[in-house]
Formats: sequence, structure tokens, C-alpha cells
Amino acid sequence: MRRLAASFLALLAWPLAPMAMAAGPSDYTVLIISRERLEVGTPCEIGLYMQDQLVGRLFQEQSMSFNLPPGQVSIRLRTLPGAAPGCEQGMGAPNATNIALRAGQIQKYRVVNGLNGLYLTPAALNYPD
Repeated sequence: MRRLAASFLALLAWPLAPMAMAAGPSDYTVLIISRERLEVGTPCEIGLYMQDQLVGRLFQEQSMSFNLPPGQVSIRLRTLPGAAPGCEQGMGAPNATNIALRAGQIQKYRVVNGLNGLYLTPAALNYPD
């Protein structure tokens, strides 16, 4: 009886197996945003907005990574109110940083503070070969 039930279930699942294998893994890209250096002289946390939605908070000496589909992504940075004294909601970056993502690529950017506020600049991955 058990063999018959197992055979019946295997027969029912057989048409689904090729469809699951045909889908396979989708291509994606890895985007790393870091605040590892002391180039941003504020103890406040920095809000990371992708497509105008808050997706993360960067603290000092921290980095975040995202698995994203290929294409364009718009990123804005803004200081957020937090536990550190003097941290108020800051103005967001006036212009978003647009990054072109290609499948299978790893891109790293670091947060920098300039005359026009916070922005992203490309950074080396520094992974051993």
C-alpha cells in the first residue's frame, strides 16, 4: 500500500519537476554601500533610500549589501534622528545617485560628505585574489 501511494505521488509530481528546473536561478547584482571610513563626520545614522523608500540605516563603521535585479537604481542619503545628541532629520541629498546594475557584478560605494551634502562615490572591493 505504501509503495502504491509513493508511486502515485511520484506520478503526480513528475510534470512539475521539469518546470521547476527550467526556471533556474535568476541573475542578480550585489550592491554594497559602506560608511566604513571616517569621511562622514557625524555620529548620526544615515538613511539609505532606494527608489525613494527607506531600505536601511547606516551607522559609523558599517556597510550594507543588497541583492538586486539588473537595471537602474536611484539612491538618496539623509541623516536620520537617533539616539546620538544633535541628530535631527536632515535634508536629503538634492540629487539622487543613479547606478546602473549589471547581472553578475559586485559594486561597492562609500558614503562621503561634500559641499552639497551626503553622496556616494565608487570604492574598491579590496577582496584578496
